[in-house]
Amino acid sequence: MDSMRKIALVAGVFYLITFISIPTLALYGPVKNHRDWILSSGSHTGVLVGGFLEVVVALAGIGTAVTLYPVVKRENEGMALGFVAARVLEAGMIFTGAVSLLSLVSLRQNPGGAAGAKASLVSIAASHVAVYNWAFLLGQSLMPAVNALLLGTLLYRSRLVPRVIPVIGLIGAPLLICTVIATLFGGLKLGSPMPAALLVAAWELSLGVWLVVKGFKPCSLTTGITATDRRLDSGQVPPITAGMA
Repeated sequence: MDSMRKIALVAGVFYLITFISIPTLALYGPVKNHRDWILSSGSHTGVLVGGFLEVVVALAGIGTAVTLYPVVKRENEGMALGFVAARVLEAGMIFTGAVSLLSLVSLRQNPGGAAGAKASLVSIAASHVAVYNWAFLLGQSLMPAVNALLLGTLLYRSRLVPRVIPVIGLIGAPLLICTVIATLFGGLKLGSPMPAALLVAAWELSLGVWLVVKGFKPCSLTTGITATDRRLDSGQVPPITAGMA
């Protein structure tokens, strides 16, 4: 397996891992939909599992950008670096949202003894849920659209994958950005479903599956790297340390 195939495989696996956060839609349901959840008793395992899954997704998202960067930078280094930065920013927002809900678990376990303190916890819980919703809007709705524009353009130009795959992302990204802007200015209710997100999700899923199953298509970007690998394997390229002796 050459280096290009390894890069494609690892990047594809990272993309598929980012979909493990889908269960959080149900796991976070009780804390998001019931204002008095923080005062109730019972298990909070769902919130903990949801937080863990989102941490994994955030790290996997960074992994996709770091893995693909050495390849796509050969097409446009500025856009490739922007993709890495956008992924890191997205991960930071995901962490922010996860921490806002995980902190409610601590408050639920130690609510305080005063009746007034317990009553104020409902307002605190509502504010934490609001932080999560806004972090989700900017981190897991807006940033994936930005990522689709950056990486989709790089892959479309380079032909590393069939062009129909990045086209899906390039179509869905502007629609999702418009939806986020409408939500930001009150045109849509915060937390309402975003059908445009399905196109961006389809782009990321199809990209992940293609990279795992097929890898990169032969093109000018892969030819140079593969040729260098072959020269290294055959001993035609001297090691770096040889020129430093």
